[in-house]
Amino acid sequence: MAKSIIYTGSGDKGMTSLVGGERVSKSSQRIESYGTVDELNSFIGLLMTELKDQKDIDFLLAVQSRLFSVGAYLATDTKTVSLKEGCGVAEKCVRSLEMEIDRIDGELPKMKHFILPGGCRSASLSHVCRTICRRAEREIYRLAEQVEIEPLLLVYMNRLSDYFFVLARKECIREKVNEIIWDYTCK
Repeated sequence: MAKSIIYTGSGDKGMTSLVGGERVSKSSQRIESYGTVDELNSFIGLLMTELKDQKDIDFLLAVQSRLFSVGAYLATDTKTVSLKEGCGVAEKCVRSLEMEIDRIDGELPKMKHFILPGGCRSASLSHVCRTICRRAEREIYRLAEQVEIEPLLLVYMNRLSDYFFVLARKECIREKVNEIIWDYTCK
């Protein structure tokens, strides 16, 4: 088996290739979009190292695979090349997220206050994933001002950030620590 080539030098001057070979600036909105999705995926990997519930770990592993497909979708200029099968988001992916949010939320006490990020390490990491997911969503919306983006992809990213919120709450309960309630009095 031949050794993989890790570096080529082709990006040394600030350009990179999209799926299909088109060269674009590394600062382009398309690169920002899928780069932020990649950053989220990396933080999900870190979050998974802190989780104890195998069901949550398995679910997040599926999310990581879906996000890799989202990245492939975002890295493809469909004006020049066709999308590979499995890129993007199907309606069943959104439904799966919603069902998981409802399952976890059904186990949580009713929220009566705004909650600040923190409480325990796994909850904090989940909040980091939530905020990176929100940034990825904003980056993809910026890209959608330039090119057509399938609406389900944006719905998926929106629901995914909601998932990380309920997972953070669940983790505080699992770790038997109090959620941090927003003190709005500015004491």
